[in-house]
Amino acid sequence: MRILAIETSCDETAVAVVSMVNGVFAIEKSILSSQAKIHAQYGGVVPEVAAREHAAWIFPLMTEAGIPHDGAGIDAVAVTAGPGLVPALRIGVELGKTLAWAWKKPLVAVNHLEGHIYSVWLNTDHPPSFPALSLLVSGGHTELILMKDHGQYELLGMTRDDAAGEAFDKVAKLLGLPYPGGPEISRAALEGDATAIKFPRPMLDSGDLDFSFSGLKTAVRVYLEKEESVSVSDISASFQQAVVDTFVSKTLQAIEKTKPASVILSGGVSANRVLRASLESSIQLLDGSITFHAPDLSLTGDNAVMIAVAGLMKASRAEYVDPLTLVADPNMRLA
Repeated sequence: MRILAIETSCDETAVAVVSMVNGVFAIEKSILSSQAKIHAQYGGVVPEVAAREHAAWIFPLMTEAGIPHDGAGIDAVAVTAGPGLVPALRIGVELGKTLAWAWKKPLVAVNHLEGHIYSVWLNTDHPPSFPALSLLVSGGHTELILMKDHGQYELLGMTRDDAAGEAFDKVAKLLGLPYPGGPEISRAALEGDATAIKFPRPMLDSGDLDFSFSGLKTAVRVYLEKEESVSVSDISASFQQAVVDTFVSKTLQAIEKTKPASVILSGGVSANRVLRASLESSIQLLDGSITFHAPDLSLTGDNAVMIAVAGLMKASRAEYVDPLTLVADPNMRLA
């Protein structure tokens, strides 16, 4: 089966064609246009601006990907239906609906978070075994999810305020670093001392698997207000380590509770190399039988390939939707 996937949930316009034969995925086309430089001037994503950029770029990307006007060779259409920014989501959803109706192809509505999870099924001969514990960390989401099987999810914990990526962006702004903040803090941290400043590790003893990063962000702001001379590198390294320690601790707590066969790290923040290394080593020390899975760095951010893979898995179960009734859902839940 060959599927065309469309992703416009935030500030990345992306299309991809991915095929699946005997459970093996092949990326045939993957085209993406990033709006990061546009939104950098605002310090964050402006939904209406994102939607206009999606509308301007989606058809050129379709042309660049060589998508036939009549849909020849495409077996199904997959589109991110949520969660995300409503104006941005609508561009992709309406295009996906139109193409599916005009081409008389089945339509798959994909949850953006499910796409991130399925990004680890690419470029591997050993996909995760079930049950799989997923730590999903991105600009808009921070969740611990137990994946019992394909399409079966249980939400274990989530952020009560800022998502991890959002916290990185806000702290970067406090430090005068450019947007997006995650990569900038990671680069600055390379020259810093992660033990220099004792920032809090939020909610480690809360008794649940939820997260909170607003207090940590405030701790950085208070530190900056009190200190006359500060090291951006030390603050970056210390803040990053506080986030990593929180993720590792909560994930280990979740492992003890759920006894998974594998652990998945995905989402934009999964590109953080300190987080990857710390989480993998901690899991191996706890239980060497648990396998660790993280996507290729090229697939950590928003992209259409991951939407295609999730779409192909849903299509294999005939989980199609009516193109005449599908609507964008900014609060779409996975579990």
